[in-house]
Amino acid sequence: MRETHGGDKGHVLPGLPADWPNRELSHFERIGGFRWHYQRAGQGPRLLLLHGTAASTHSWRAMMPALSECFDVLAPDLPGQGFSQAPSSFRPSLENMVSALGGLLDHLGFSPDLAAGHSAGAAIAIRMTMAGLIAPKGLVSLNGALLPFRGSRSRLFPFLAKLLFLNPFVPRFYAWGAADRARVKRLLEGSGSKLDEEGLDLYVRLLRDHRHVSGALSMMANWDLAPLERGLPSLTLPLLLVVGEEDRAIPPSDAEQVAGKVRTAKILRLPGLGHLAHEERPCEAVAILESFAADCGLLTDGAAQESIRGDSLRRVL
Repeated sequence: MRETHGGDKGHVLPGLPADWPNRELSHFERIGGFRWHYQRAGQGPRLLLLHGTAASTHSWRAMMPALSECFDVLAPDLPGQGFSQAPSSFRPSLENMVSALGGLLDHLGFSPDLAAGHSAGAAIAIRMTMAGLIAPKGLVSLNGALLPFRGSRSRLFPFLAKLLFLNPFVPRFYAWGAADRARVKRLLEGSGSKLDEEGLDLYVRLLRDHRHVSGALSMMANWDLAPLERGLPSLTLPLLLVVGEEDRAIPPSDAEQVAGKVRTAKILRLPGLGHLAHEERPCEAVAILESFAADCGLLTDGAAQESIRGDSLRRVL
């Protein structure tokens, strides 16, 4: 059941701030216990954008208007994060996230021609492809979190995330801490990225919401990438691994390991950019997606070249 239509500015979108980026593109949909928030715009080949853990559609704020000139773009908030709500019984494991998003796409009749994900969103897009829920012509991983932690971190990280999630006071404590703008800035810069004031403000606002924090912690507590890693050699479609060389959240060397498992994978390195590279230089990210779409036969070279805004494309190894 669709609650509201973002394109009708006469309607009030419940729970969505009046100044949220690209608010006019927002929709809410109730499907099987989920209340989805997503943004959609444009015409052309269908492009699915999946954000990473603890983010939302705002992550694509500067890219959506440009991408919608060439694509029919769909960008949902993941269940329990941003403005999407999940049933209390929902456990946000990778497989359950994949299934839930598959239900949303099926309901909307949206079959992506191209799928791109940032961080954990890249893992979801790849797993949806492996499961046959989507059949894109190509996949783009933006600083993708595609491999399990190694060594002691493989046990410690999920244990701590689960411990934090199970404590009902922790999400509220973290949300309270997000009131300290300097603390959130340090957190983001710890990923190797420096955002403008608007980007920082949006993360501060999200992290002040204890429900959003709880959803992110629950996702981390239930995440298991081992099955995804085992399935990587089965991928046969083009996979572009976009890597910010200053990424401190996901080791840039992970891309080389992934490329060693997927024979169709190529790596594109972005010097000077961190984990949120697509938010640091959205025009470059748009150009990368359009150029890759042209390589996949989804756009003509001319259409892609019209919106190239950087000179660093084709640094593919």
